[in-house]
Amino acid sequence: MGVVSLGIDPTYGLPVYQVEDQRYDLLGQWLTADLDRFFLVTLDALAMADDVARGEPPFEEWSSENYAVSFTPSALVITNLRVPGAEGEFPADVARAAIEEYWRFLVSQPERPAVRQYRPDLLKWQADLLRWEEKWGRTHPYRGRLF
Repeated sequence: MGVVSLGIDPTYGLPVYQVEDQRYDLLGQWLTADLDRFFLVTLDALAMADDVARGEPPFEEWSSENYAVSFTPSALVITNLRVPGAEGEFPADVARAAIEEYWRFLVSQPERPAVRQYRPDLLKWQADLLRWEEKWGRTHPYRGRLF
C-alpha cells in the first residue's frame, strides 16, 4: 500500500482518500480533487511524471483552477490555491507511485452508464487513452507498463 489509501464516498460516489502520515494529505487532496474521476487528466499526470523522471521537461504546464503543480525530476510540488499556506513537496518516486496507484484505482471502478460519441466500443479509460495519444501525437509513456 502506498502513502494514500483510496475509496469511493458511498453518498456522493466521488473518490476519497486517507493518509496515515499527514505530510501526504495534500497529495491525497490533489489526487482526489484535481485528478478526480478524469482519465485524461490522470493520463496527463502520469505522462508528466514519467517525462521528468527521464530528464525531459513536462510536455506542458499543469492547468488547474485550484492547484499549482510543478513536476521536477526530484519532486512534485503542489500548492492548494484556495487554502493559504497549503503547499507540499513530495519526492518524485513517491508521487509517481501515488499517481500510478490512483490510475489503477480509477480503472478498477465500475463504469458509470453514459452514452459516448468517441469509441463507445471501448471502456472509457481505453477510449480516453486513444484520445490522449491523438491529442499529443505520441504513444503514452505508460502504454505497455501500466495499461
